[in-house]
Amino acid sequence: MNKNVRKAVIAGNWKMNMTPSETAKLLSGLIPMVKGKNGCDIVVCVPFVDLMTAVTLTAGTNIKVGAQNVHFEKKGAFTGEISADMLKECGAEYVVIGHSERRQYFGETDATVNLRLKAALAADLTPILCVGELLDERDRGITTEVVSMQTKIALLDVSAEDMSKVIIAYEPVWAIGTGRTATAEQAEEVCAVIRSVVAEKYGTEVAESVTIQYGGSMKPSNAAELLAKVNVDGGLIGGASLVASDFTAIIDAAQ
Repeated sequence: MNKNVRKAVIAGNWKMNMTPSETAKLLSGLIPMVKGKNGCDIVVCVPFVDLMTAVTLTAGTNIKVGAQNVHFEKKGAFTGEISADMLKECGAEYVVIGHSERRQYFGETDATVNLRLKAALAADLTPILCVGELLDERDRGITTEVVSMQTKIALLDVSAEDMSKVIIAYEPVWAIGTGRTATAEQAEEVCAVIRSVVAEKYGTEVAESVTIQYGGSMKPSNAAELLAKVNVDGGLIGGASLVASDFTAIIDAAQ
């Protein structure tokens, strides 16, 4: 991390876990654990049904709340979808865009990720843009090409001013929920590639200000090593964010 030029952000992605009552229990334990820990921004990205509970409980704390997906239209016949304005009025401040599970199971493409990203920005939500390669793409040696393409398409028609509001999360798909983790060196290498893509499009000054997280099985045992890398500015945390003590340990590593 380089906190002199950009924010460190630790965000929990709860995925399809936690009912509203379970959310209340988890946050009631987490809030006192992270109180006063201001060395990084702390975010919990919760299921839609948990948003109101999370926003209410975290009011006045150093924890911010985000959602895990957003539709690109403002309203209409899109059964089951949620618009950016809906999220904003519920009190969400962040939203995960293009997570690999959305791409794999729900037909997200680079083009729709771009539309969702722009919808989030238009509603003044902070998008956490996810990019990352599959295992066979890494084995074929095309990680740089894949991640660069995903980043470039996701940022089509995004202004330099709006780019300053975007967080990018590098999530190697082969390291999500598998127990495998990219080495600190692998994470640093790809986060540096992402930063170079942003620099090519927007210039070095903008690129140096962009927060780039690592999002593949970061946990208490490897957080410090990953976060010590200059281009790794935080984490998008899956399973470990569902345990207050584990999530706090990662936040401590970012302090």
